[in-house]
Amino acid sequence: MSRPFENLRILDFTRFLSGPFATHQFALQGAEVIKIEPPTGDDTRTITVNKELAAQKMAPAFMAVNTNKRSVVLDLKQHAAIELIHRMVQEADIVWENFRPGVMDKLGLGYEALKALNPRLIYCSISGFGHTGPEKHTPAFDGKIQAMSGVMSITGEPEHGPMRAGFALCDVLSGMTAAFAVSTALYQRTQTGQGQHVDVSMLDASLSFLSTQVADFTVARTPQRQFGNLSMSRKPTADRFRCGDGYIVLAAMTEAQFQRLFVALGREDVLADERFKDWFTRYEHRHALREIIESAFGEQSPEHWEPVLERADVPCARVMRIDEIVEHPQLQARQVLQQVVSSQGTHTLVGPGFHLGGEEGGGGVIHRAAPTLGEHTEEVLRAMGLRDEDIALLGGRA
Repeated sequence: MSRPFENLRILDFTRFLSGPFATHQFALQGAEVIKIEPPTGDDTRTITVNKELAAQKMAPAFMAVNTNKRSVVLDLKQHAAIELIHRMVQEADIVWENFRPGVMDKLGLGYEALKALNPRLIYCSISGFGHTGPEKHTPAFDGKIQAMSGVMSITGEPEHGPMRAGFALCDVLSGMTAAFAVSTALYQRTQTGQGQHVDVSMLDASLSFLSTQVADFTVARTPQRQFGNLSMSRKPTADRFRCGDGYIVLAAMTEAQFQRLFVALGREDVLADERFKDWFTRYEHRHALREIIESAFGEQSPEHWEPVLERADVPCARVMRIDEIVEHPQLQARQVLQQVVSSQGTHTLVGPGFHLGGEEGGGGVIHRAAPTLGEHTEEVLRAMGLRDEDIALLGGRA
């Protein structure tokens, strides 16, 4: 089966996470993604989680979102490099960048300049605040957007203050929003024959994923605050509970699940308790309900209670670590984790989050490891007719 984007060519000027995560979604689906890097490389190459890999400019965080791409090193401070990109743009479908607004314009690589060379070009810009508004020139990273968007204000335990999500949440939300936006523009191009500028703001994208929390305030004027691990439904049987020496998360959201939970816990008496007759009284007496649940769990482990509750059809999960979930048979059955061989060894990385056409369908396959810095410079530029001495002058020898 053909891959969905295999006829698309993307010139990828992105770095860090939001942009590379976005273009990675296209690379996984077959697009030809040419990653244009400065001689120093994408900063993510040297994130110091692992010193040895960082020294090779192949940090795990870089590997994770740059598979199936080719790396071309060009010094964009040189006029000849800009002229070369102008040539490349004429054969490209998409240009993707995540610099601060105005940077690409100063280089002669802004949307208006490139649109004149290729009217069908889709040009995607990801920035902290977009290309309009009073904050458009303000620099932004994930932590800043988590703080500004309200994400941190509703995350964590009230007594401990605001807390960041455990991963670069706003970066990846922005990247996935950009991937969807570019897909939308590609479809519209099939009808109009024209490209367009796709302007993605990290703040806007993050707010779109907070739409229910925003509506709770703007419509019902309900203040939003930290509720710890309590579900946004505010149902007290949808929360994290101490269970032996670990934790288990319950998601008993319906009346039937509530009843099955307490039968499974051996506390049928709760079902006749007036304090817990409906969801409003249950929330009012949530602390008493928590004590009953955790007392019933006792000293038995999450590994003991999880299958007991699953047999009772009560949604739950023990809190698993990353090193545990990557070994889960469900992920193996779905082929979420894929192996790729590189000059650094064989690595296991995450593929796309969906399947096309069922188990045997097409879709995202990692067929090429993340590139070393400038690995494909000579290959790509020689195909354009450049000589070795020209490539060297362009900063193309990594």
